[in-house]
Amino acid sequence: MLRWLKRAVVLALLSVLGGRAWTQTTYQVVSVTNGGTISGTVKWSGALPRELEFPVTKDPQICDPDSKKTVSLDRLIVGSQGGVADTIVYLKNVSSGKAFDLPEQRRHLNQLHCRYVPHILLVPQNAALQMESSDATLHTVHMEGAATFNLPFPFTHQITSRSMSTPGLVHIQCNGGHVWMNADMMVAPHPYYAVTEESGRFEFTDVPPGTYEIVAWHEGWSYAGKENVYDVLSQKKVTRPVFAEPKTWEKSVTVAGSQTSVVNFVISGK
Repeated sequence: MLRWLKRAVVLALLSVLGGRAWTQTTYQVVSVTNGGTISGTVKWSGALPRELEFPVTKDPQICDPDSKKTVSLDRLIVGSQGGVADTIVYLKNVSSGKAFDLPEQRRHLNQLHCRYVPHILLVPQNAALQMESSDATLHTVHMEGAATFNLPFPFTHQITSRSMSTPGLVHIQCNGGHVWMNADMMVAPHPYYAVTEESGRFEFTDVPPGTYEIVAWHEGWSYAGKENVYDVLSQKKVTRPVFAEPKTWEKSVTVAGSQTSVVNFVISGK
């Protein structure tokens, strides 16, 4: 219980502090006629840590169709060329620029084989997150942080959406006994956000000339411990993994009109 309260407090602080950092002024959409480009990669260096897995303790016929008995928690995905997937890269303190053009696929959440797909979501502020479940079992989308919804999905392909009005980080988990299910969502107050794929690449176009702080955010790849929670359906206590705090790296970048600036992040387990 104490660990749950600590996490709730940390997420609330991240939301408040993040909101202050990203929304000192309301973002204004303007015509960017001499914008520059920022491109780069997030790459892994050194030995990879052990992949986090968790036992499938409920609904194995749905959650474990390959009978592996464990499920990967998707906390660190490194591609064949060393790119780190699921890293959120963004610019800080942007007050004006282009219109929102964030990828549609990152604002649609499915619950498939007792996993949240995609694992990292990116939703513009005041836009809707659309949610459904492809599984024939009860899931929930329980949010903590910049959004605090707790939405049940008792039926397959039931569609639900909620508007994300507060910028910042949202942690998502299932309260239906599928304790390994986890995802993170960033509610973005401006369009200069990206989520890397396995190549580790990111790019921002039509950036107004100026100097910015650019941030790479990763949810982290290690356990902080475990906690006991109550599964209402089975009326039993179950054990949920608790993860270490997210990791961030920052750099400064200067953007010149109609030019490309390159920023590369190299991260490791050290």
